[in-house]
Amino acid sequence: MKESAVKKIAVLTSGGDAPGMNAALRAVVRTANYYNIECYGVREGYNGLIHDDFLKMGPRSVKNIINQGGTILKSARSVEFRTPEGRQKAYDNCVKHGVDALVCIGGDGTFTGAKIFNEEFGIRVIGVPGTIDNDIFGTDNTIGYDTALNTAMEAIDKIRDTATSHNRVFFVEVMGRDAGFIALNSGLATGALDILIPEKKDSRDELFANFRKAEKTGKASSIVVVAEGEKQGSIYDLADLTKEEFPDYDIRVTILGHIQRGGSPSCADRVLASRLGYGAVVGLMEGKTNVMAGMRSNDMVYTPIEDAIKKHNEINKDLLLISEILAI
Repeated sequence: MKESAVKKIAVLTSGGDAPGMNAALRAVVRTANYYNIECYGVREGYNGLIHDDFLKMGPRSVKNIINQGGTILKSARSVEFRTPEGRQKAYDNCVKHGVDALVCIGGDGTFTGAKIFNEEFGIRVIGVPGTIDNDIFGTDNTIGYDTALNTAMEAIDKIRDTATSHNRVFFVEVMGRDAGFIALNSGLATGALDILIPEKKDSRDELFANFRKAEKTGKASSIVVVAEGEKQGSIYDLADLTKEEFPDYDIRVTILGHIQRGGSPSCADRVLASRLGYGAVVGLMEGKTNVMAGMRSNDMVYTPIEDAIKKHNEINKDLLLISEILAI
């Protein structure tokens, strides 16, 4: 590899935590060390840039973290970084430490901040997609998605035991913000009667029709998986409407919540995070900036951050059809 375009980099984690962020951080720090690039960690995301919370990092700084959930650098959503004054402070601190490039691990809010910072001050930035929602364009999977998906699946499996034992109907809400990837895949994997996601125009009539079909086939218990961004209403509203339509049903509601954001990352997330952390450093060395490192068809790709923010991954319509067929 020819001489690196960067000499000193800083890495931060921002926005919601995701399992595998530490693995990505580890990969960034150790790849930088391998190529003789100085590396700083920045605590609490963009707040750390503003408040000069820089930490010199080397290979031993990231020992024994590949298996840890969360982020050892901590994370925060910075209100001050949204102001020109805040970003000026952040840039001044980068200059103070001689940092000429940033690796920003997070989601679309993190990438939006990185893009603006690059455009205002010219500092090189590369994004690494770390979010359980899997809603970032330019990569087949985001860091944390596989772990969150398996957490949801395991929880729904346990809920099914109770549903079956008591002939109950459970409405289970999973995370994903405005994206239905966790709901669709966990619902398919657990044999849900119905899966309600923002990307599909669901209706209560269709939901009720599925319950009636289930009755005819002899189903005595059911699981309905609902994405938190479902547009029909809250999971409690859906449960209440179903109770009105089927007063004999014993209905329960479970919201899995932040349990999906924590925990030791899966093998898939550890490998993905390691590849993307490595790819971010190599991309900066090659002179790339204002792009996101991602994996497409198992190959490293770099997508303009603007596209990663504005475009969205599409739900696989075949999975929707399969889930309907197999729920009979």
